Amino acid sequence: MHISRRHGLASVVNSVFALVLLALPAAASSETIRVGLPTKTYWPTTIAETAVRQKLFEKEGIGAELTIYRGGAETFEAMAAGAADIILDPPSLVSAGRKKGVMSKIVANAAMGNFGWQLMVPAKSTLGVKDLNGRKVGITSAGSGSDLLALWTIQDKKIDFTRVPVGGGGLVPNLMAGNVDAAVVYSPLSFQVLKSGDAKTILDYAKEVPPNLTAGWIVLDKYAQAKPEVVQKALNALYGAVAFMRNNREVTVKLIAELYEMPAEIAAMEYDNTIMNLETDGNMAAPNVVEAVQLSLDLAKFGGLKDIVPTEEVISTQFKPVPTKP
Repeated sequence: MHISRRHGLASVVNSVFALVLLALPAAASSETIRVGLPTKTYWPTTIAETAVRQKLFEKEGIGAELTIYRGGAETFEAMAAGAADIILDPPSLVSAGRKKGVMSKIVANAAMGNFGWQLMVPAKSTLGVKDLNGRKVGITSAGSGSDLLALWTIQDKKIDFTRVPVGGGGLVPNLMAGNVDAAVVYSPLSFQVLKSGDAKTILDYAKEVPPNLTAGWIVLDKYAQAKPEVVQKALNALYGAVAFMRNNREVTVKLIAELYEMPAEIAAMEYDNTIMNLETDGNMAAPNVVEAVQLSLDLAKFGGLKDIVPTEEVISTQFKPVPTKP
C-alpha cells in the first residue's frame, strides 16, 4: 500500500496526539524539580538520594531529577543557565551572582559549619600550613566552598599559594599524584584518606573557622515566584530526608557506604561527624540565621571576595520546610 508523506505524517501526528492525551492525567499530577548537587561524595548528595529512595518527593506529589556537578561554582552556573531549579551552595555565590545579574536567594539553611572539611597533605609530606606559601593547593572550583576555605587560609595564616581547581573527584587523585602540594578536602573523602593512611590533616576547618552559614538550598527569584508550591514541596522532601537519616543510622550508614563505595566504618564517621550536625529546621527566619549569613559573607570578604551585597538581599524567608514523613 502506498501512503503519501502527508498522509503518513498525519497518521503519526494523530497517534502521538492520542498518546499525549493518554499521558495527560499523569503529567498534570506531577512536576519535576531539577536538583543540582555540588559534587558526588558529599552530604547534599546523601540527602537528595535519601529523599528519592524514601519516595519523599513522590509523597509531595513531585518528581526529582538529580544532577551532580564538579563543584559549587559549576552548580551555581547550572542554575543561572536554567539547567537546575534548586541547588546547594554557600551564601558568597548568591552574593556574587546578584552583583552579576543572577538573582537568587537562599531559601533554607542547610549547614552551620565546615564539618569534615580539612586541609590535607600526603602522609609522607613534611609540610605544615605555613610551608604552603608559594605552593599549589587543590580546590574543587573557583568560588566554591573549598575555594572560600583556601582563601580564608591565605588571609588567616598570612601566606599565599596557588589555588588549583581540579573538581570534587580530582582532589584526592591529584593530591596523591603530587600535582598539588595540599588539598582542601570535604567529608567523607577526608575521613577515608585519613583512615587509609594516604593523607594527613594539617588544618581542621570545623575547628578553626567560626560557625557560620556555610551552605543553603538556593533557587532563582523568578523560579520561587513562578513555582512557590514546587519549591516548598522540594524543601519538605529534602528536610524529610534529613529527619529520616537522623532517625535511621544503620540505613543511612549503609547508603553512604554504597553511594561512595567506601567501608562502613568510614560511612559511620561521616554519619556521626557530618550528618548529625546538619540543620534540621532550615528556617531562614530563625533568630540566629541572619547573623550566621552575615558572618559567612564577612569571612568571604576576609578571604578576598569583593562582590558582597547586603545580607537581606541574599536570603528569603518565604519558605519554611515541613519535613515529609516516610
